[in-house]
Amino acid sequence: MPALESFIDVRRDSHFPIQNLPFGIFKPKQGSPRVGVAIGEYVLDLSFLEEQGHFRLPEFQEPVLPVRRAGSTSRMDPEVFAQDSLNVLLALGRPAWRKAREVIQHLLSSETATLRDNAKLRGRVLHPQKDVVMQLPASIGNYTDFYSSYHHAHNVGTMLRGPENALMPNWKWLPVAYHGRASSIVISGTDVRRPSGQIKPPDESAPVFGPTKSLDYELE
Repeated sequence: MPALESFIDVRRDSHFPIQNLPFGIFKPKQGSPRVGVAIGEYVLDLSFLEEQGHFRLPEFQEPVLPVRRAGSTSRMDPEVFAQDSLNVLLALGRPAWRKAREVIQHLLSSETATLRDNAKLRGRVLHPQKDVVMQLPASIGNYTDFYSSYHHAHNVGTMLRGPENALMPNWKWLPVAYHGRASSIVISGTDVRRPSGQIKPPDESAPVFGPTKSLDYELE
């Protein structure tokens, strides 16, 4: 079976060949945020393709994205990709994600004429990455961070309490987690503001207001 190739010229060292099509939220120069996938140096607009009916290809006997919603008369959500977050797509589950990715790979394949031979459509749905603004991919209501890496916990504990008392006595038996602030989750390139608050210096009798002296951040 020949290797899957795209009609789009993708550099060999690219993170986004046709075999790796990450979903994301992007805002084009004109228009609102919507769902897309990266392919080479471009972002493919899935919202417009969905609007044009390209996710009901004749190669498929059933709708591409089955929606399991109470009271729904259709198994296809007409606005899965016309969203400013991936939450609707994520809620459909893994089978729908796989099916959607199969359709996208089919559209981008060098063997498929749909986009390959339609310059007008290509110009509408393929946006150079340098011309779009990436957005937070999901609407995050809550998250819990588990303090479960031994080496990470031991290193942090050593800095705070020394190597002899790096871990709490129950660390290996009690799952340790802490509630995170969803509003603090941002995309790469976002400015981070140092928070201010009341701080009591050791040599002062009353607290003073000012920026924090230490700032913890995590890169995921």
